[in-house]
Amino acid sequence: MPQLSFTHPLLLAPAATRREFATRALLIPLTLTVLASLLLMAGNGDQWLADRLYRWEGSHWLYKDAWWSSHLIHKGGRNLSFFAGLLVMLALARTWFDARWKPLRRPLAYLLLAVALSSGLVSLLKSWTQMDCPWDLERYGGLRPFIGLFQARPVALGHAACFPAGHASAGYSWVAIYFFMLLVRPQWRWPALATVLLVGVVFGLTQQLRGAHFLSHDVWSLAISWSVAVLLYLGMFNPTHETAQAVPTLTNANNGEPA
Repeated sequence: MPQLSFTHPLLLAPAATRREFATRALLIPLTLTVLASLLLMAGNGDQWLADRLYRWEGSHWLYKDAWWSSHLIHKGGRNLSFFAGLLVMLALARTWFDARWKPLRRPLAYLLLAVALSSGLVSLLKSWTQMDCPWDLERYGGLRPFIGLFQARPVALGHAACFPAGHASAGYSWVAIYFFMLLVRPQWRWPALATVLLVGVVFGLTQQLRGAHFLSHDVWSLAISWSVAVLLYLGMFNPTHETAQAVPTLTNANNGEPA
């Protein structure tokens, strides 16, 4: 009768030092994020792109309340991320009751914590930065003037919470799956990361088409999610010596041959 078993360790290609790993995984992406921000925020790239989307949609946000954008992708995407988190929680709970799943406990805990911290940090920053959505701005049919990230916001304008992008983070917060796969299935890490990035791009682009966010809002959601994933990985594991904690395989209980 086939049963689930785990074989380990699977040695990973080690980084020479933790500093080199941090440089590759954290410093380089953050540098690219800052450069992108200079182009999009300081260089008005955000408005350049939003202007073209706005005109292309007929000088109003045509897809703001469309079923496919507001219900299927916006609400449905949020529910999908929540459901994925629930599956990870259930898998983590199983590691306490099934000894065969115990080696997955730390990788699953890492993935769940990284997603929660990324989403929570984005939500917290949204309330602090006080930036408007494009659809609220006079330039795009709204009532408010544009107030930059580092400009003082008049109290009369009221509260705003559009930077970074919350919905895009529902996809991008899962970039931690790269490191999860690095621990349990290294050969799947790039396909898994590519899938998550694609989901994040779809979520972000849809919100831009609705007038809910500028491109820089999505860029920073990705940067925050990736930074949290890297820092938490560095805190929970040793990238210079870590081995795969669990590699699930189906084996035959009678002779140990693949089922």
